[in-house]
Amino acid sequence: MIWFIVAVFAGLSLTMAVGWAFQRHAGNGGWTDVFWTFGLGAAGMACALYPVAGEPWPTGRQVLVEVLVAVWALRLGLHIAWRAAHEGEDARYARFRQEWGARFQPMMFGFLQLQALAAMVLALPMLAAAHNPAPGLRMQDWLGGLVLAVAIVGEGLADWQLNLFKAKPANHGKVCDVGLWAWSRHPNYFFEWLGWLAYPLIAIDLSGHYLWGWGALAAPVYMYWLLRHVSGVPPLEEHMARSRGAAWVEYAARTSVFFPAPPHRSTP
Repeated sequence: MIWFIVAVFAGLSLTMAVGWAFQRHAGNGGWTDVFWTFGLGAAGMACALYPVAGEPWPTGRQVLVEVLVAVWALRLGLHIAWRAAHEGEDARYARFRQEWGARFQPMMFGFLQLQALAAMVLALPMLAAAHNPAPGLRMQDWLGGLVLAVAIVGEGLADWQLNLFKAKPANHGKVCDVGLWAWSRHPNYFFEWLGWLAYPLIAIDLSGHYLWGWGALAAPVYMYWLLRHVSGVPPLEEHMARSRGAAWVEYAARTSVFFPAPPHRSTP
């Protein structure tokens, strides 16, 4: 098993190295997110179907996790690829390019190798979920699948609503505050995080016979930290504050940062 994990990380590292070369040629750092998503998807699928001596292969649970990972990666990867091709460089990478200056490419390479490590942290909960030895598929497993399905639909809806808003010339320079965006400043990030709760649900055995399953909690905890406090919300909100000014301040005052909640209405 240890050599398999090493091989998976080597594959992720190589994927991000190729992603670095591609973004250098394209002049758009946003393409690296496509490589990260599809790379993690491939790693998760490999983890799901990895055969373990003494276990039947493949189990229903392995197939379930395989399908969940594939659908997640396909939806998110294609969405990011479309965005990179049609909307230019993501604001995060544009800021890196400005801040790092002449050191951008070597710094970017190191940053992407850290992303490969982050992907490995997320692939291991997929491995733990797929190899839960509990017999058959339990209600918990189907609940995990339902959670990820809701997350994919919710994230796709948020992305669609944002694209519709941005497509209208009258909304140029405005803040999207319609649909799910009226309830959360980052509904796409919220639903992305929600999907990672699926793997603990599948991995955890409340009988206590599979302690490794509890390690799958690392996925939602780590993803929340990344999205809410590191590479998701903070740089995007900084960009929005600079580019939208008072409109962003007013929107932020009435709208929840992450978890959806009814908007706050100021009293006259």
